[in-house]
Formats: sequence, C-alpha cells, structure tokens
Amino acid sequence: MSCAATFTMNKKHTITYREAINLAIAQEMRRDKNVFLYGLDVTDHKRIFGSTKGLLEEFGPKRCFATPLSEDAMTGVGVGAALTGLKPIFVHIRTDFLFLCLNQIANVISSYRYLSGGRVKIPLVIRAIMGRGWGQGAQHSKSIHALLAHLPGIKVVMPTQPADAKGLLVSAIRDANPVIVLEHRWLYDTIGIVPEDENFAIPIGEPHRLRQGKDLTIVATSWMNIEALQAADIMQKKQGVSMEIIDSRSISPLNYDLIYQSVRKTGHLIVTDYDWLYCGFAAEVVARVTEKCFSELKSPVSRIGFAPTPTPTARSLEDAFYPNAISIIKLVEQKLKLPKTNLSGETFYSYENKFKGPF
Repeated sequence: MSCAATFTMNKKHTITYREAINLAIAQEMRRDKNVFLYGLDVTDHKRIFGSTKGLLEEFGPKRCFATPLSEDAMTGVGVGAALTGLKPIFVHIRTDFLFLCLNQIANVISSYRYLSGGRVKIPLVIRAIMGRGWGQGAQHSKSIHALLAHLPGIKVVMPTQPADAKGLLVSAIRDANPVIVLEHRWLYDTIGIVPEDENFAIPIGEPHRLRQGKDLTIVATSWMNIEALQAADIMQKKQGVSMEIIDSRSISPLNYDLIYQSVRKTGHLIVTDYDWLYCGFAAEVVARVTEKCFSELKSPVSRIGFAPTPTPTARSLEDAFYPNAISIIKLVEQKLKLPKTNLSGETFYSYENKFKGPF
C-alpha cells in the first residue's frame, strides 16, 4: 500500500476529510504523471493539516515540493505549467493571501480559454484553506468565494463532506479549466464514508441534499452545513420542525434546480453563508429564488452570514461575529412564528477544543 494512503481501504471506507483530500490527490498523481502538487509548507512536518501526507515520499520532490513565500510568482508557475500541458495543484495555507495572486487569477487564468477561442486549456487547481481558529483575525480568516465566483472563467467549489472533498477535487484536477477549491480548516477532522474507487468523481456545479424536510429549506456553504445540521436536529426534537438542508458544494457554476424544488415544497428559505452578506453568494441565491419561486414563498427569503466588520481576534468577539446553530434556530423561530426554543441541555460544538493549528 502507498504511504500516501495511511488507512485500510475498502470499496467504501469511513475516513476523515483530510484523508479524503489526500486520497484524491494520490490517486490522481498515480493515474496521470502530469499532475503535481506544490505550495508553501506542503512538505513540512504538518503536511497542510495532514492532507499532503506521504505524497513527497511516494512521488518525489519533482512532483511534490515546497515553494518560497511568493504567492503571485508561484501562481505564475502554475499558469505556465498548465499552459504546457501539466496539471498543477497549488496549495495556499490561507485563503486571504489569494489576494496577492489576484492579478494572475482575474486577468490571466480566468480569461485564457475565452481569449483563445477555447484552444488553450488551463488545468490549474488552487486549494486554499479558510475559516476561523483560535483568533486567526482579520488577515487569516476570509473565505472570498463570492469575489472569486464573480469572475467568469473560474470555477469555485467548497466541499463540506469527506466524500465531496474527494469527488470534487478529482473533478477539479481533471477539469481543463481553472478551479479553486476552498477548504474550511475545521472540516479536516470530520469523518464520512468515501468511495475508494479512483473513478469516483462528483460533477462540479451540483448541490447535495443533506437532510430531507418539509417545513423550511436551508441552503448552506461549507462549515455552515455543520451548524445547520445541528440546528435541524434540535428543532426537530424540541419543536417538531422538519428542516431540509441543501449543501451548495459549488459556488460557480451552480445548478439551482434542487434549490427551487425544495423551496417550492417548503415555502421558506434561509441561506446560511460562510461569508459577509453584502454583494455575496447568499444575495445571489436570494435573487434567483425570488425570481423563480416568488409565488410559492410563504415568507421573505432570509440570510445569515458574518457580522459586517473585519474579522475580530478575541474569542468573545469571534463568537459574536460568526453565525452558528443558535443563530439559525433563532431565525427559524421568527420565520415560523414559534415560541423560543428551550436550549437547556444542548451542547453546541466548539472546535477550539480540538483545533491545534497548522504548525
């Protein structure tokens, strides 16, 4: 067995999110010699939260290597490699520093296929880690998926479940277009059933129904799906409310048919986005649903997201800045005109107790 896969594999196996990413990369590197992985710290002792573990040992330093701290220049390396037929996977330890690559992303890779009439392919994958964790603060906690999805020619995905992390990453690596994969750091220890099959891939652009429901629809991104699932469990138990949860999985492109279908069934929609609300992905969902499902809505579409301020560092301010399951429960109560839910005895997930950081 390859040292890149440190777990016993069956046809389907329960593994962590980090192992699912590792498995996708290892299988694609074995399948296609043109795939290589690079970025700051991909070969250090932590191996990007464990997601690049074993790749250097199996594939060697020509196909798995660390780089200088120069995001713009290293993006250029990926662009050049992709133009010559290679398939680079560029890893950013923090999404915030994609801003240093924005010229390459917005003015180069997003436009190449269009400007060449489709003749030039840019099979470049950028993995970027996002999310909070013991006071990451204003320069280390952003998501920026709405900004990236605003650019035609860029595909943006945000897998939540381990199977999606593998399946979407495989699709991204095989895509002839640039794909940005955003991974929340709190998801790396989550577990799920993941197919071993190297041909397992999830099409980019298709949302996934995580939970069936009839009273209210929630469309969520990334970590907010975890919060929404907990909120749904509590509301089912305490109030008898049946909440349907749809993980967008992809930001751009995105097929909205499943979302429309769900809203027409429940009549209520809350979009819980892991980002600021102004000019964001949640606003896009609200606009489309209002346009297509207006007559079926029983209440105005609602949004939940970051507080409109730069990300704070202190834990008490972080807790006020980031929405969670309690935020969702309170909004559900308002929309459905329910009495206040008794939350005594409920333990709300606090990942700081497990999160050890990347170093």
